[in-house]
Amino acid sequence: MVSKVTLGKTDLSINPIGLGTNAVGGHNIYPNLDEQQGVDMVKAAIDRGVDFLDTAYAYGNGRSEELVGQAIAESGKRQEVVLATKGAHTDDGSKSNRPEFLKQAVDNSLKRLGLDYIDLYYIHFPDEDTPKYEAVGALQELKEAGKIRAVGVSNFSMDQLKEANQDGYVDVIQEHYNLFEREAEETYFPYVKEQGIGFVPFFPFASGLLAGKYEEDTTFPGGDLRHQKPEFQGEKFKENVRKINELKPIADSYGLDTAQLVLAYYIHQEAIDAVIPGAKRKDQVLHNNKAADVTLDQATITRISQLFS
Repeated sequence: MVSKVTLGKTDLSINPIGLGTNAVGGHNIYPNLDEQQGVDMVKAAIDRGVDFLDTAYAYGNGRSEELVGQAIAESGKRQEVVLATKGAHTDDGSKSNRPEFLKQAVDNSLKRLGLDYIDLYYIHFPDEDTPKYEAVGALQELKEAGKIRAVGVSNFSMDQLKEANQDGYVDVIQEHYNLFEREAEETYFPYVKEQGIGFVPFFPFASGLLAGKYEEDTTFPGGDLRHQKPEFQGEKFKENVRKINELKPIADSYGLDTAQLVLAYYIHQEAIDAVIPGAKRKDQVLHNNKAADVTLDQATITRISQLFS
């Protein structure tokens, strides 16, 4: 039985392994998506106790929200689901954190989702000119009005987070973190623990690298985004694959595969409340969810940390 966790200082209780849904209706991110398959996957996730769903307007310009909302409605389990969505992108592709824009964005998301409240609403990206405490203050007003239950920010620098939280209104931050990108341990973790803010990492598998599915001689097609990522380049890539291969016997000792071990490691970090790995198929969701039932001993946690230090 999965032990629930409380998200930051909110009253939201969740399974620590959630579901990122940018592949559900995110046609601007992934080609050739099957929308019905996406809806069915979300419903299957909810049925198996995956109750923390993450979407955004930017995933398909609202299409992901529509499909996730459809899946929640068809599941008949709205009260069991904690739904997070995000906004900041304008119609012309720029970003806005203006209070009036965010209030309208929340109303638009509610319509697309077919819901009368959103559990967690993030400012998806900072803009360049809106004072961050004003932006978060607008979301706090929506929280007090019952349109959202918790206030989040995403992709905010440490300085922007502190400015946003000057009145103590930030409940959750979503930020880049994985075993190859651990800067958050020094920057964000001390502050969020002190403030009681929930931390939800994105890119937990580093574009599939930490899922253990590549070999040292794996190549990627021209135009693949991984060609732009330093962890996939030349000797660095080979070194990373060798590190990941050292995780396999550790995972075997727990009856897990590498991806499940990595997810379990994340949720054993004190600052991390939940992880939202993405998926395209039901079996991937159910596979990831098994990590929530695993208890790693301290020697294992230390070994993994040292391996990627």
